[in-house]
Amino acid sequence: MIEKLTDTHLFGILLSVACFYGIAFFRNRTRRNWINPLLLSIALIILILSLTDIPFENYMKGGSVIHAFLGPVTVVLALPLYRQRKLLIAHKYSIMGGILSGVISAIVSVIVLCRWLGLNELLERSLLPHSVTTPIGIGLSDLLGATEGIVILSIIITGILGALAAPLVYRLLRIVHPVARGIGLGTSAHALGTTKAIEMGETEGAMSSLAIGLAALTTVVFVILLQYFQWY
Repeated sequence: MIEKLTDTHLFGILLSVACFYGIAFFRNRTRRNWINPLLLSIALIILILSLTDIPFENYMKGGSVIHAFLGPVTVVLALPLYRQRKLLIAHKYSIMGGILSGVISAIVSVIVLCRWLGLNELLERSLLPHSVTTPIGIGLSDLLGATEGIVILSIIITGILGALAAPLVYRLLRIVHPVARGIGLGTSAHALGTTKAIEMGETEGAMSSLAIGLAALTTVVFVILLQYFQWY
């Protein structure tokens, strides 16, 4: 009976939703910001599958359905961007400069640190897309010949750390302009950073959602150029 229930698309969907919202409810009740629903729900799902010997393939029947919505959900972020279009036009040069510098620093820092620490080339390639949103990162993993699992994990960790560190960094560096705050979060911490930006304000959320797309596009262009000139 249990095998029949777990061998359906509904099992993966319900398990994911239950774990995520269960941990989110616990965080809201305890008011502990360090309790991250995304990271802890992943760990909880792995623990449940391991203890019950449920095949990962069974979970992914429903998990793949959620995965398919990653792209469309990102597009939804265009709504707050449309509402802030006048602000976007007014700060277009600052926005493009911020996104470009963020992408360059993300790529260069990975290459420099990986080679300084003596990490192998496969791991280095897998860490390159860490600051882009997951659908783009998966596509880049094929282009780079990287390990998809490491790519996804690095993206999730980057997003979580970015969302957690942003308020402290902005406070220490006295970054108060909503456009700068939103662009910084979207460029460095993609969708997870955008959820934090939306909490800060509508302008921050709109700018962050803009940065997700432009930073991803810029990253793809840089990776292609690196391969074209055989620099990587």
